[in-house]
Amino acid sequence: MNRTQLKRSRILKMALVGSGDQEETTEPFLKRATRIALVVVLYWFISITMVFLNKYLLDSNDLKFNAPLFVTFYQCLVTVLLCWLLSGVSRLCPRAVDFPTLKFDPKLSRGVLPLSVVFIGMITFNNLCLKYVGVAFYNVGRSLTTVFNVVFSYVFLKQTTSFGALLCCGVIIGGFLLGVDQEEAEGSISWIGILYGIFASLCVSLNAIYTKMVLPVVDGNIWRLTYYNNINASLLFIPLLVIFGEFRTVYYFENLFSMNFWYMMTISGIFGFAIGYVTGLQIKFTSPLTHNVSGTAKACAQTILAVIYYDQVKSFLWWTSNIMVIGGSFAYTWVKGLEMKKSQEEPESKTGATKNISGV
Repeated sequence: MNRTQLKRSRILKMALVGSGDQEETTEPFLKRATRIALVVVLYWFISITMVFLNKYLLDSNDLKFNAPLFVTFYQCLVTVLLCWLLSGVSRLCPRAVDFPTLKFDPKLSRGVLPLSVVFIGMITFNNLCLKYVGVAFYNVGRSLTTVFNVVFSYVFLKQTTSFGALLCCGVIIGGFLLGVDQEEAEGSISWIGILYGIFASLCVSLNAIYTKMVLPVVDGNIWRLTYYNNINASLLFIPLLVIFGEFRTVYYFENLFSMNFWYMMTISGIFGFAIGYVTGLQIKFTSPLTHNVSGTAKACAQTILAVIYYDQVKSFLWWTSNIMVIGGSFAYTWVKGLEMKKSQEEPESKTGATKNISGV
């Protein structure tokens, strides 16, 4: 295996398995714990609010705006504009705002393009899934990302998965199937929404892989990657909007000139930008594994809030399906964390043994 193949294999492994290395800190425990708590609360607030806001824009009986691709396209545009704005502010006040200088480079844009194609699939299928299924079922509908991670680990890396991790995936799949069954039993099932959820899960997994692969193109700068990724996505969305007739839908939309409509659309775009920032913050101040645990707990809170907000009554088996998906996801994260810890300890123990032998 040549150097390029080794590098690509290492990138894929980081994307699929994760890296648990954390910088040591001498910061007081209380201060560090408070900061982590605030970051986690901020992540939960932005993530949950964004889901409810998108549901309103995509499937509101009051709004009646049937243009999910345009909503996603507009959110990408807002992200590009925010990147430009922060880059300009950073140049004027470098001490107050730390943001890279952005200047469009067609070569970099082409280098990011493979990720942009996957990114479009991810955000589009996420929004389409949310349009056709309820917020309460949204987590279960998109719960197969972990399963696709395991599949891609084997396909791309030929890496086998432990029995414990496979068992967790089995629980997740069981919860997904039970959830689908219960949605059908309640008469609220949307097969197209479930299909979009499966495609969304697949794209989320692929997005993690391609993000790691494309990051070197922009010198590892996540904000520069966000900028080029959303520019590419905005341009790629235009022919899709024409093909699916959404420009016509927007033109004849009765609330097109409503300030409230554009306010909600813009806020959703800002939250879409912010979720990337707070996700990075949560990983920075905790770890990738802790971020996954937080995301799992957030999904649980989001489901309960959705049931309360929409005044729904769910069966015992419906709740069981959610518990299986959330529990399986949490258990998978815990199992992979133990495996990563063990793999990190083994080289250290071998190094120590070698030193002892040398000493004798």
